[in-house]
Amino acid sequence: MSGRLVGIAWRPQRRVPMQTVDSVEISLEAGVVGDHKGAKYKRRAVTILAREDWQAALRELGGDQSLDWTARRANLLVEGVRLPRALGATLRIGPVLLEVTYPTTPCARMDEALTGLRKALHPEWRGGVTCKVLEGGRITIGDAVGIVQSPPERWIKLPG
Repeated sequence: MSGRLVGIAWRPQRRVPMQTVDSVEISLEAGVVGDHKGAKYKRRAVTILAREDWQAALRELGGDQSLDWTARRANLLVEGVRLPRALGATLRIGPVLLEVTYPTTPCARMDEALTGLRKALHPEWRGGVTCKVLEGGRITIGDAVGIVQSPPERWIKLPG
């Protein structure tokens, strides 16, 4: 495993600020325990953003490099590992095993944080990935992050 977990955030309901924590439970039933989306959308129970992709989008805009990653409203921030750009890929964060189900689709709220951010997050899956939980557990800042399985060529790969 080459990457590490550098941020954890969740929100109990829509349109409220993300709450950052040092550790959280990830479950098959709820995704990020406490987050409003996980239990409702099992195939999008956990969202992950790569710090490198976030920074690339901000650089492209020439904007404020200090804009906090939680403006993206992802649950987890990782660094040092390229997130899989294909459906069915699996990754492990600490004891948790996740399957990539979709690229995230940045919404208009991104432009509320920084003009042009929505468009800057679209290329190459910069907005991150959504995942379903295959194995739950407690994750903590600093946990190792790695790709367990990249999908075979016959699996669906999305543009980017």
